[in-house]
Amino acid sequence: MNGILGISGSLRRDSLNTELLSLAAEELPEGVELSEWDGLRSIPPYDADLDGDPPDEVIAFAEQLRAADAVLISSPEYNGSIPGQLKNALDWVSRQALGAPLRGKTVGVIGGSTGQFGGVWGHGELRKVLGIMGADVTDVELSVSKLDERLADPDELLRTELRVAVAALAVEARVPVQT
Repeated sequence: MNGILGISGSLRRDSLNTELLSLAAEELPEGVELSEWDGLRSIPPYDADLDGDPPDEVIAFAEQLRAADAVLISSPEYNGSIPGQLKNALDWVSRQALGAPLRGKTVGVIGGSTGQFGGVWGHGELRKVLGIMGADVTDVELSVSKLDERLADPDELLRTELRVAVAALAVEARVPVQT
């Protein structure tokens, strides 16, 4: 897969962060593609006893990460931190047995919440974890407050913020343009 792999950190069917990821896909630079990965729910709990023989779902996730030119994660904040299932998936792919597919990979973090802080604490934690894993986390941050209201009728400001974030990710990762 050439282009950007989009990951929502939420399991909810009607997730606002998944919706934000889809809106980000609409704001990509011309010729850049984003494919959304929807396998978060299928990743089993991390078990170090399985490092030498990881589950198929984990292997498939690692392969998708490896094949992507860049990764864009749109995540909510749970109790000031990263959603558990997202952290679990990241723990799996941080293992050397899987080739640490995020090491050196350019990753952008966006997301939001219905509150006034927009998930900024959780995004800080996510950026920290990704950095420890060796990912090249972009400097562009987008934590959207009152996400439910902002997505109800996406205004030009939100679209511009997304456009800036995804363009910076594409440029930093040197994502090839599809013709």
